[in-house]
Formats: sequence, C-alpha cells, structure tokens
Amino acid sequence: MLTGRNMEKLSALKAELQAVYPMLECHYYAVNLAEEGERKALMDWILSGKYTLFLLANVAGVDIQKGVEAYTQEKVSLQCRVNLEAAVDLCRFAIQHRGEALEIVNVSSVSGIYPMPYFAIYSATKSALTSFSISLREEMKGQNVSVTVVLPGAMPTRADIRKQIEGQGLWGKLAVMSPEVVAKQSLKAVHKNKRKLIVGFWNRLMRIGTCLLPTSWRLAFIANR
Repeated sequence: MLTGRNMEKLSALKAELQAVYPMLECHYYAVNLAEEGERKALMDWILSGKYTLFLLANVAGVDIQKGVEAYTQEKVSLQCRVNLEAAVDLCRFAIQHRGEALEIVNVSSVSGIYPMPYFAIYSATKSALTSFSISLREEMKGQNVSVTVVLPGAMPTRADIRKQIEGQGLWGKLAVMSPEVVAKQSLKAVHKNKRKLIVGFWNRLMRIGTCLLPTSWRLAFIANR
C-alpha cells in the first residue's frame, strides 16, 4: 500500500513494482500528510477496504535549510506536521487496526542526533521522532508491536540534494548512502526487532567520535558546514 502526494508517480511506481513482482497486490492513495483532513481521508479509505496492517513505514520528510528568522509560518508548520505529527498519527492508527503482529519503522535522521543551526526545525523534529519511537516501543512491549527508528545520513535522491552532498566535499562522500542500501538495512533491522539503527559505518563512527566534544564545538562546526 503506497502513499505520496502525486497520483501519477504512485501509479508509475505500482506498475514498476508489479513488473518485477507480477503477483503483488498493490494499492495506492494520494495524500498530503501535512493536512489532517487528508490523513483522515486516507485512514477512512483503509478502513473501507477492511485492510489489516502488519507493517507501517513512515518515510515522508520535509527539510529546509535556512535560518529560523527566514521561515514563514507555513514552512514551520509543514516540517512539524510531516516530520512528526503525521508519523505519530499513522502509528496510532496502525496500532489500533493491526493484525496479529505489527512492525513499525520510523525513518528519522542523523540530523536529529545534535542540534543543527540553519537546519534547526528539521533537526528538532527528527530528534523528536527518534524519542517518540523509542518511547512507543517501550509502551508496546508484550503486545506484538515492534518499533524501530532508523537514522540514515544523506541520500542522493533529488538533484538539489546531490548538489548539497557534493558541496560537503569528503565529509559528504563518506556519509552518503544510497536509498536502496538504507531501505534494505532498515527492513533487516525491523525484522530483527532492533530499537534503533544508525545507517552506515561512517555515520556510526561520527556519532561515537563526536559525543565527547563540547557542544559549542559541535554547534560551530555544523553552522559552518
């Protein structure tokens, strides 16, 4: 079951998947996750089809790089709603309408490990999603619901993101992971019922290597990058 904002892209993805897996039953529904009414319509559509949920993957995210004073209220709300509110909403819904067991994977980001100047809202919402996921996992113990939060680094998905990664020089090259690798490692972690996965050796090494540095050093380095 696929969701996204663009009906044509969802239809094309369904055709691509079924070309590889001819027996796959695939459904899609276009929805803007920033809109509560559209999320409700998605949930009503799922209920009307009497589907039972066994795996939920919250992958949607919005990132905007600029100083906080340059944001409009619309852009603030967009990031908060998509990165956190929608994921929480869908987790609650999936738990309420799950099958015998449910696996949840919430895609957070290594950007949420530390506060990030000029990336402050994205970093804060991803940090909140990580915290929420780990808390939810504890609440669901003994109820056949497993929750895994995945923290990938940069992924070269769009032209503007690839340009940003290239602008990071060696730092960007070391941290980058392909979407295919991240997806494969994420699902492996979910099926192993891991609490948290930081994807990529360099990202894990960076986490360990910088945790003892003074916060002021980390903030200055991130702001300069």
